[in-house]
Amino acid sequence: MHMSLTYSSPISTDWPCQVKTPGNRDWERSAAKWLRELVPTRYASYPLLIRQPVLLARHAQIQLQQEIRVVRTALHSARAELPAMGMHESVIEHTIKLYAAELTQLNHIARGVRVVTQALVESHNARQGH
Repeated sequence: MHMSLTYSSPISTDWPCQVKTPGNRDWERSAAKWLRELVPTRYASYPLLIRQPVLLARHAQIQLQQEIRVVRTALHSARAELPAMGMHESVIEHTIKLYAAELTQLNHIARGVRVVTQALVESHNARQGH
């Protein structure tokens, strides 16, 4: 059966530990729960996004792309803008390190969202007979 072949492939190292792997009972529910934590609360409560994990995953991807842009902007502008705001050099250095760490974390989460999204789409398509 094609579906079992899809799920027998090894899971990516980017797969989030909070999400059960495909083929496990309630894996999609664990994926949706994790994805809801990544989007603003108001989106996580919309019934359509709760019922359609693929849509929730898509929104989480878009949300993360925006967060990554925001952190990159903050990181790249910190050295130029923070001195004029009265920030001491040591605060600026710590701020830059904070933004760099956050960027690393957001990119890691974004990779996780991509692999979970792919698995959700494959699962959805298998159920639909695509």
